[in-house]
Amino acid sequence: MFMILGSSLKAQELFNYSEPASNMPAHSLGIRLTNNILDEKHLGQITHQFLPELMWGVHKNLMLHVEAIANNSETPFRLAGASVYAKYRFYSQDEVHRHFRMAAFARAAYNQGHVHYQEIETNGMNTGAELGFIATQLLHKQALSASFSYEQIGNNGAGNDIHAGNALRALNYSASTGRLILPRRYTSYKQTNLNLMFEVLGQYQPELGLYFVDVAPSIQFIIHSQTRIDIGFRQQMAGDMERMAKRGLMIRLEHLLFAVL
Repeated sequence: MFMILGSSLKAQELFNYSEPASNMPAHSLGIRLTNNILDEKHLGQITHQFLPELMWGVHKNLMLHVEAIANNSETPFRLAGASVYAKYRFYSQDEVHRHFRMAAFARAAYNQGHVHYQEIETNGMNTGAELGFIATQLLHKQALSASFSYEQIGNNGAGNDIHAGNALRALNYSASTGRLILPRRYTSYKQTNLNLMFEVLGQYQPELGLYFVDVAPSIQFIIHSQTRIDIGFRQQMAGDMERMAKRGLMIRLEHLLFAVL
């Protein structure tokens, strides 16, 4: 996704299911509220996974997130864990209406929920850590991005151990594209942006040879260059591992506060 932020006149891409190599503006704060609505077959119910985040643009190359993890998977809605996320942009080649950027990211998470599934996911389900890289190319109104990461988990808290025989390590990847649809021509920062995106998200577990591949089309609105609304649908296209859900709806609200730190 692409938007113009403040008076910097720099385009920035934003994706719904993956992070781009660019960061939020320096010295800004952001609040993000994500609700993943999952068709959880194991329990025969619709599960809500609620992820509130506080985001900090430390400077133009570094951003930090602190996230809480809550869900109604097996009990009434409760807090299940938390995670911290950092992304550092280490390469940038900027030109008029285009740029290429690369970044490294890391996540550490604690979770005390039950471990039912073979899928590995520190952003919501597992205690563990993830380390990866992102490359993003912006070409005027079109953005392309790819990521690769290594993820390792341990037992969850509250005595919820990983099932014997489940993998502890995974390789994750994503390929994303997005296009600015409206406005066709900028006349004001108050114009609402409409962006359409399509992402491919996958995981492979070398220990067991298990995998999945998902597709995720989504729509995004940017209001006054400050408030973001995301709506996406994620569906498994291929795979052989047990997962919390093979399809789900994502709804997100995000708001940025510029130059507050």
